[in-house]
Amino acid sequence: GPGRALGSSQQLCEAGPGDRGCWFHLDYCASLKNLETISNKQNYKFIQGDICDSHFVKLLFETEKIDIVLHFAAQTHVDLSFVRAFEFTYVNVYGTHVLVSAAHEARVEKFIYVSTDEVYGGSLDKEFDESSPKQPTNPYASSKAAAECFVQSYWERYKFPVVITRSSNVYGPHQYPEKVIPKFISLLQHNRKCCIHGSGLQTRNFLYATDVVEAFLTVLKKGKPGEIYNIGTNFEMSVLQLAKELIQLIKETSSESEMENWVDYVNDRPTNDMRYPMKSEKIHGLGWRPKVPWKEGIKKTIEWYRENFHNWKNAEKALEPFPVQPSFV
Repeated sequence: GPGRALGSSQQLCEAGPGDRGCWFHLDYCASLKNLETISNKQNYKFIQGDICDSHFVKLLFETEKIDIVLHFAAQTHVDLSFVRAFEFTYVNVYGTHVLVSAAHEARVEKFIYVSTDEVYGGSLDKEFDESSPKQPTNPYASSKAAAECFVQSYWERYKFPVVITRSSNVYGPHQYPEKVIPKFISLLQHNRKCCIHGSGLQTRNFLYATDVVEAFLTVLKKGKPGEIYNIGTNFEMSVLQLAKELIQLIKETSSESEMENWVDYVNDRPTNDMRYPMKSEKIHGLGWRPKVPWKEGIKKTIEWYRENFHNWKNAEKALEPFPVQPSFV
C-alpha cells in the first residue's frame, strides 16, 4: 500500500525474508509499473483489494498463509487530508481496525503498523522519544494517531504481537510525485517553478527508501511485541533549502537571483508543523542506523524521475500546489 513507505515495497520484497509477500494496491498514488522488476519473484504475490473491505480481508487471511503483516496502507497526503478528512479517518482508522482484527483472528506471528513522526505534532526544540505524548495537528496525523490506539489495544487486551514504527519523511524512486521531493524534482524537470507553502522555513527530516526498508527488516527480526520504535535521522532540511539544492542540481545554477526565478511562494497549509525532531536511540539499540548520504540518495532519485515520471497515469495532477479533489462522500 502507499503509506509512509511508498516506494519501499519493491525493495522490501527484494530484501525481505520468507517465501511470500502480499501487497495491497489501494488508490490513486500506486502504480503496478513500480513492481515490474519484482513481478517474477517467488516471494511476491500481488492481490488487489481494499483494507476497508472486511469480507475481503478476512478471506485473504483464510486463504493465504500469512504469518507477518507489515501495514503501510494509508491515505498519507497532508494537504489532501484538510479537504478530505473523513476519507482519511475511514481508510486510516477503520481500515487499520479491520486489518488488525483479521490478523489477530488468523493468529499472525507479528503485526507491524507503520505510523509517522507527525503523531507527535511539531516542536521547535524538544526531541520526541517513543513515550512522548501524541499531539497531532492535522487530519492525516490525527488518523494515524487514532489507528495506533486501535493497534496498541490488541497488545494490551490480547497480547497480540504488534509493533508500531514512527518514521521521518521517506524519499527515493517510485514515490508518487505529490510528496515534496519528487514534486519539486518533477516540476523543475518540466521547467516549472517549485511551489513553496508559506515561508518555506519549515524543516523536515528525510530518509532514503532503502534505509527505511532496512529499519523495517530490523524491526521485523528484532522488534519487541508491544513496543514503539522511532525511525529517524539527524539529516534535516528546510523546504526552501531543499528547493535551492534541487534547483542547483537540476538547473545547474548557483546564483541566488537565478534561483529565485524557479521558486513560487503560495499560501501556507491551514496548519504546518515547523519541525519533527525525534530520538531514535531505541532502534539504534537493535543495530539500525541510516547509511545512504543525502548527496547519493538525491542523485539517484533525480535520475529515476527523469525516466519514470509517467509511471502514473495522473502524474501531472500531482504537481499542483494544493490537491484539486472532490470531497469524500
